[in-house]
Amino acid sequence: METTVRTPVKRPGLRKYRRFSGSVFSVLTTLFLLVLLTFVIGRLMPVDPVIAVVGPDADRATYLKVKQELGLDLPIFQQFWIFFKNLLHGDFGSTLLTGRPVMEDIVRVLPATIELATVTIILGAGIGIPLGVYAAVNRGRFADHAVRLIALLGHSTPIFWIGMVGLMLFYAKLGWVGGSGRIDLFYEDIVPSVTGFLLIDALLAWDMDVFWSAVSHIILPASVLAYASIAYISRITRSFMLEQLSQEYVTTARAKGVPRNGVIWHHAFKNIRVQLVTVVALSYGGMLEGAVLIETVFGWPGFGQYLTNALVIGDMNVVVACTLIIGCVFIVLNVISDLLYRFFDPRIQ
Repeated sequence: METTVRTPVKRPGLRKYRRFSGSVFSVLTTLFLLVLLTFVIGRLMPVDPVIAVVGPDADRATYLKVKQELGLDLPIFQQFWIFFKNLLHGDFGSTLLTGRPVMEDIVRVLPATIELATVTIILGAGIGIPLGVYAAVNRGRFADHAVRLIALLGHSTPIFWIGMVGLMLFYAKLGWVGGSGRIDLFYEDIVPSVTGFLLIDALLAWDMDVFWSAVSHIILPASVLAYASIAYISRITRSFMLEQLSQEYVTTARAKGVPRNGVIWHHAFKNIRVQLVTVVALSYGGMLEGAVLIETVFGWPGFGQYLTNALVIGDMNVVVACTLIIGCVFIVLNVISDLLYRFFDPRIQ
């Protein structure tokens, strides 16, 4: 009597659904732990948010009353449970100092940082990638040493010091760029806010005076941030390119008489594009959360400065909301990176 062995039927749709469900669960778990950890650390910090509301000279009765209104007299696990329930309903609470909804403030300040980070990454990737390729192609020569020196200085020099020197030289001394803020005071509120991005809003209104004023204010902080980005991206690009230029397929292409630029850009660089997507995406995300010093030096009314002020006074509604947004930004950037992977390399499924 013959025994038939049944081959299990493969269900690619079910496999993709499980993979997607696992990814969603992982993201939600990460965000929950991020909120929990941020909230607990914020409550354990030696900062009293009640003092930020009532001031240091308030009497004890007023202090206790405000503390009760804020729910800070409850056990910390109960505080978190109330906060988390409100969070699930899209309520991030209000700021301690102004009393405005947190999301209203974030919507107001986030476009300034996104605009600054976007200009920065365009400069950083647009200059850093060609520099890295140029250094790898000229390995051991003067050009390679010059690029490596630029990268070393970009990593070792404090960014706030470069910003202050840039302000003193290009704004105070030469007058080539605008000073602090996003725009000259004369042009404040002239252009209606459609997108929140001043450069785009000025172009939509076709007000070139406002546009060039915004350009003069953003070019210096973006260049200072871009210098650090150029240092990182050029170094990573050089490392990736050196690895590819040592491969056998490059030697074969050269032996077949492929032009030098064709070997560099069509063969070697083509194979590092996927890796560079991750590098650029992570650099962009880092700028959104790490531009605090530059925003402080240049008086840039952005997300980083808003978060820093909230940390100083212990405003956990703001801190947790900003932390969640930063986490979501990195998740979105990872999704975009995956989509670009498929575009640059169709073999990736």
